[in-house]
Amino acid sequence: MNKRKFLFVLGTRPEVIKVAPVVFAARETGLIETEILHTGQHLELAAEMFRHFRLRPDFDLAVMQPDQTLFQLTSRITEGIGEIVSRNDYDMIFVQGDTSSAFIGALCGFYRKIPVGHIEAGLRTLDRYSPFPEEMNRRLVSPLASLHFAPTQRAGNMLAGEGIPGNLIEVTGNTVIDALFWSLQQDYPVRDDIKEFLDLPGRMLLVTTHRRENFGEPHRQVFSALLELVERFSDTRILFPIHPNPNVRREAAAMLNNHPRIHLTSPLDYQSFIRAMQKSYLILSDSGGVQEEAPSLNKPVLVLRESTERPEGLDTGALKLVGTDKARIIEAASDLLTSKANYEAMANAQNPYGDGQSGQKIVAAALAYLSSQSKNHR
Repeated sequence: MNKRKFLFVLGTRPEVIKVAPVVFAARETGLIETEILHTGQHLELAAEMFRHFRLRPDFDLAVMQPDQTLFQLTSRITEGIGEIVSRNDYDMIFVQGDTSSAFIGALCGFYRKIPVGHIEAGLRTLDRYSPFPEEMNRRLVSPLASLHFAPTQRAGNMLAGEGIPGNLIEVTGNTVIDALFWSLQQDYPVRDDIKEFLDLPGRMLLVTTHRRENFGEPHRQVFSALLELVERFSDTRILFPIHPNPNVRREAAAMLNNHPRIHLTSPLDYQSFIRAMQKSYLILSDSGGVQEEAPSLNKPVLVLRESTERPEGLDTGALKLVGTDKARIIEAASDLLTSKANYEAMANAQNPYGDGQSGQKIVAAALAYLSSQSKNHR
């Protein structure tokens, strides 16, 4: 029996995390040859994740240039992926989530009439500019994809409401939970420069923020709220791994660098970040992945965004949407830092995002789809 050949297109750190379990599951079947195409949108961050999961990209486009526009990025990715898919025969191309590499990977698959599987399909905020450009990227992937792997039933229902046939939608859970469970079983050291900070007495707040729509005044509101919280609650401290984007780094350093209980650090490797989540009392973040991972660790998350495409966590109570308004952030965080009952209600809320078996479900669905397509063409 000839092996199927799958191409996994990814470009950013979160994509490596969420695609790795599908690559593992594909390889475990013994029926699939896998190749990984990395666009290079996150260089050091993605390289660290490839090492963590013991994966190596087969193709690396290295598309990033200083201060390039979305127009330039889109052009470089399209040309690079187009060349690879034009000189290789793939049975299916997999893209993940809402990045430029996901949209363009799906577009290139469509151009070559190669079936496209969309991992983490059906997420929506219904605001085309928030998050930007991610919301529109994921909407554009849907009509291009052949098979849609929805992480939750709500996401599946969203796709069905947009006209995607039900037999092409598979509710699989989110692969980020697979990656989290796999990583918790590995013996990786925590980075030395944060190890001592994690073990200090008191309650630690873990903060991450990097969304484009939060640059400028929204970030200043967030950082001002953080300063007031550590002043109001003397037993708290903040760990803030700063995203490499210079807009985030400059503003965070200017406002937060001089406080003795706020520790600014470079981005953490994945295992160190998981350990930081485990050690935290409360997480404030605009990250989609954190919204999915933290409930599995029983950590409440205050979401620093005005909207989220992961409303299931809001429904169960694991997440609370607070946006970037200083007063709202302080009020929500203060409530969790003073009310044990309210804190426990969030910490013990159900995680709706998966059981750690999503990779196997995705691969099984992809093989079944390809088999059915082969029969239909006989």
